[in-house]
Amino acid sequence: MNKSLPLFSDTIIMSKRCLTLSMRNIDTVLTSLVSPLLLLLLFVSLFGGVIEVGGISYINYIFPGVILQCVGQCAATTAIRVSNDIKQGIIDRFLTMPIKKSSILTGHVLEAMIRNLLTIITLIIVGLVIGFRPEAQIHEWLLAIGIILLFVAALSWSAVLFGILASSPEGASGFSIVAIVLPYLSSGFVPVDTMPRWLQFFAENQPMTPLIETVRALLLEKKLEMNDLLLSLIWFLSLIMLFYVLSRSAFKRKMLK
Repeated sequence: MNKSLPLFSDTIIMSKRCLTLSMRNIDTVLTSLVSPLLLLLLFVSLFGGVIEVGGISYINYIFPGVILQCVGQCAATTAIRVSNDIKQGIIDRFLTMPIKKSSILTGHVLEAMIRNLLTIITLIIVGLVIGFRPEAQIHEWLLAIGIILLFVAALSWSAVLFGILASSPEGASGFSIVAIVLPYLSSGFVPVDTMPRWLQFFAENQPMTPLIETVRALLLEKKLEMNDLLLSLIWFLSLIMLFYVLSRSAFKRKMLK
């Protein structure tokens, strides 16, 4: 029997549990769906007519950044849920069951990816209604969403680690601060060359900027810079591996000692 099958089936079960909890929690629904929509409407309404971004509509320019910012906001839910499971002792019960122990963590990550995919789809639909006009072909859409999901996976594993290390669910809720701020300090909302010189250096060398530029090029059928695409893949594949290893190690130290 393939050893990966029990892990996969256990992960599905765990992710279904997390999805059920999310759908029953009004705070999660507000964070994952309502807040991102309000954020998109706020940016377009307040800044759409006053910020010049090089000949394209402001909503087209900021849309990739809004998606990443909203995904970062949603990541706090994963950190809180992991911390809450530890505090309530439900993980101790899972550890006594005949399941793959790693599925406890991978279930949270899979649920986060599904929940964030729903958020992305909702944002795209609302964006189209209020003026977002992408020019991407189907393969460009798939590549753009695939790269964003790599970012979601990296963010979800880092949220899992933060949830394990946090002393309480309230402390875990602070995880999203970094993920929310980073898109602002990139090319997500204004061109990098309009920033102060010291901030330009940071914006050009942090992972959000090549990801945003890659997604923007794909969705608006602009020239795709392979350097941005490769940097995005290197950044987020590396972060996925790093936080996966750190999460497994922290989980073993805290729960399996």
